[in-house]
Amino acid sequence: MALQNIGAANSDDAFYRYKMPKMITKIEGRGNGIKTNIVNMVDIAKALARPASYTTKYFGCELGAQSKFDEKTGVSLVNGAHDTAKLAGLLENFIKKYVQCYGCGNPETEIIISKTQMITLKCAACGYVSDVDMRDKLTTFIVKNPPEPKKGAKDKKLMRRAEKERLKEGEAVDEEQKKLKKETKKKGVTATKDRVSSKSIAAKKKVGGGSDEDHVASPVSSHNDDVNADDDDDVQWLTDTSMAAAQQRIQEQLNSVTAEMVMLTTDEPVQEKKTEKVNKGHVNDNLKHEEKTGSCHNGDQINNYDTLFKEIKSHMSTGSTPSQIQSFLGSLTGSQQEIINAFFEVLFEGAGKGISKDVGKKKNYIAATVQGEESQMLILHAVEAFCGKCNPDAVKEVALVVKVLYDNDIVEEEAIVKWYKEGAAGGKSSQVFKNVKPFVEWLQSAESETEDE
Repeated sequence: MALQNIGAANSDDAFYRYKMPKMITKIEGRGNGIKTNIVNMVDIAKALARPASYTTKYFGCELGAQSKFDEKTGVSLVNGAHDTAKLAGLLENFIKKYVQCYGCGNPETEIIISKTQMITLKCAACGYVSDVDMRDKLTTFIVKNPPEPKKGAKDKKLMRRAEKERLKEGEAVDEEQKKLKKETKKKGVTATKDRVSSKSIAAKKKVGGGSDEDHVASPVSSHNDDVNADDDDDVQWLTDTSMAAAQQRIQEQLNSVTAEMVMLTTDEPVQEKKTEKVNKGHVNDNLKHEEKTGSCHNGDQINNYDTLFKEIKSHMSTGSTPSQIQSFLGSLTGSQQEIINAFFEVLFEGAGKGISKDVGKKKNYIAATVQGEESQMLILHAVEAFCGKCNPDAVKEVALVVKVLYDNDIVEEEAIVKWYKEGAAGGKSSQVFKNVKPFVEWLQSAESETEDE
C-alpha cells in the first residue's frame, strides 16, 4: 500500500513519521445512481485517528451531495462521479481543520467537545488547544456523533482511584499500629511500676529502714530509660544556639574569671562573623542560580548584563551574518550563560505572542551558537530565562519554541529531557516547565513507539 505524509506542507520530508495511505476511489453505477466509492477510507481515517464517518460526511457537505458510511461493511460512498484528486484536496482541507494542531502543525491531536458544545483540538505534542470554527457544517455532525474515548482512559482512572484507596488504607493501618504500640508501652510501664512497688515494700519489711521512694526509684527509672530510648526514634533533638545559652554553657564549664574573659571577646565578633558567613552564603547561592538560569541580575551583574546586551545589539544592527555573530560572541567577556541570554534577548526583544514563528525565521543565528550538548543546554536556559522573566505571552508558546528548535535539529531530545528534568526537580520557572511538559511527554512516547516498531 502506497503511503504519503500527512499534510501537504510535509510532503517533501522523507523522515516525517506521520503517514497515511494514498486515496483510492472507484466509480460505481450509472445515470442517476452513479456513486464514488472511497475504497480505503477506513485505513485513511485510522491513520488520521478520526472516525471514517467524519471524513465521508465532510465530502458530502463540501460537494453538496449525499454521503453514507456503513459501519458494518466499512463502505464509504458519495453520490456523483468525483475525481480522486478533487477528493484528495478536500481531505487535505479536513486535515487542516480537524486533525493538525493550529500551533505546531502536528497531527497527533484529540477532539474535545466542551459542555457548551464547542469543539477544540488538544495537541499531544505541544499541549496547544485549537478552537475549531463552529460555522463549518461538519461541526454539527461531530457534536451529535462525538468520537469514542480512547481505550484505556477508564482503566487509568480506575487504577488511580485504586492507588489512592490503597494509600489511605495503608495510612490507616500505620495509625492503628502506632496506637497499639503506645498502648502497649503504657501497659508495660504500669505493670512494671506495680511489680517494683510490691517488691520494694517486701524488701523494706525484711531489711527495714529507708523510704519506698529510695527502693523504687532505681528499677523504675531503668525501665523508663528503656521506654524513653524507644521513644527517641520519634524525637528530634535540637541544641539552643542563642547567645544566652552559649553564655550559660561557658559559665558552667569555666570558672567565673575565665568565663568573663571569654564572653568579653566573643560577644559581638561572633555575631558579626556569623552574619558575614550567612551573607556570603546567600551571595554564593544567588550567583550560582543566576549563572545557571540568568533569570535575575544584581549589582555588578546588572551592569555586566546590560553591557553585553548593548554590545550585542550594536553589533547585530550592522547586519552581521550568523558566522560573524558566532566569532563576536566568542570574543565577549562574561559567563557563557549571560552571553547567550543577552544574545537571545537581543534577537527576540519585545517578542511575545508568535515568538515561535520568529524563532523559526532566525533559526540560523541560533544554530550558529550551538556546537555541542553544553551549548544546547545554554540555549534552553536562555529560552527559559526569556520566556519566564517578563513575557507572559511567550510563556504560553514555550513548548512551540522548543519544538521549533527540535524540528530544526538545533537541540536534541536528550538535551531537552535533561533540561526539563533539572528544571522540574528544582521547582524554578514552574509555569515554563508546566507548559513544556506535554511536549517532553510526547517526545518520550514517540521514542518508545519508534523502538517498538
